[in-house]
Amino acid sequence: MGSSTTAPSNLLSTSSIFVTSNSTYAFLRSSKLPCITRISLPLKITPTNLPRFQRAKTRAAIDEDNQSATAPISVQDQPLSKEVEESVKVLKNAAKTKRVPQEEVLSALSVIEKAKLDPSGFLNTLGGSKSPGRTWMLIFTAQKQLKGGSYFPLTAVQRFDAAGKRIENGVYLGPIGWLTFEGRFLWKNRMLAFIFECIRIKVGPFNPLEISLGQKDDREPGTKDPFFIWFYIDEEIAVARGRSGGTAFWCRCRHVMSP
Repeated sequence: MGSSTTAPSNLLSTSSIFVTSNSTYAFLRSSKLPCITRISLPLKITPTNLPRFQRAKTRAAIDEDNQSATAPISVQDQPLSKEVEESVKVLKNAAKTKRVPQEEVLSALSVIEKAKLDPSGFLNTLGGSKSPGRTWMLIFTAQKQLKGGSYFPLTAVQRFDAAGKRIENGVYLGPIGWLTFEGRFLWKNRMLAFIFECIRIKVGPFNPLEISLGQKDDREPGTKDPFFIWFYIDEEIAVARGRSGGTAFWCRCRHVMSP
């Protein structure tokens, strides 16, 4: 078996496009990063003091308060088969250690995708019952049809706000800075489609900038926009497939807030 920490050769481009607004949920594809300067809409760039939940430092921690090694695994009182239960345990161990072999992670993702669990309680678990929602750290990304995958090497955090129907993607690079995209989403059955409305960028000690993407109209996100199809969500991990066919899983996390 190959090492569980070895990244494929296209990992740089894959990680770079994790937060691009004009890709089809991009970190699940291995295409090149569309440059921000290619956006055809007029850009509105303004300094920002990081309102709301934007004051996070450039690191995140697994939310140990939600971790339980002994509690029976269920999804909104939905009993799981033994095979699915074991696969969930594999992913939770992978999230904590990042040492589970890639082949085992891919096998677990395959089992969970095929289980077709009832998604009726997914959104509330993913985004909580009140704003600003819940944050999740990207752990592992897999190629289309689960033909390969790797642990994500950067600190990439997503926030889902079920009450406000808001989504935020961010990549955090320590003292170098961070890049986040924020927008609105629509949930239907097990699909979460979204439209990004703005980018926030911080470089080193400089004040962050906010760039409007000109997406403030009332159009609801749909299948022509980036979206996720969710296969599993509990209080600790979440599994979804992007529009382009790649699969990923996240672990519930806490932003470490600045004083």
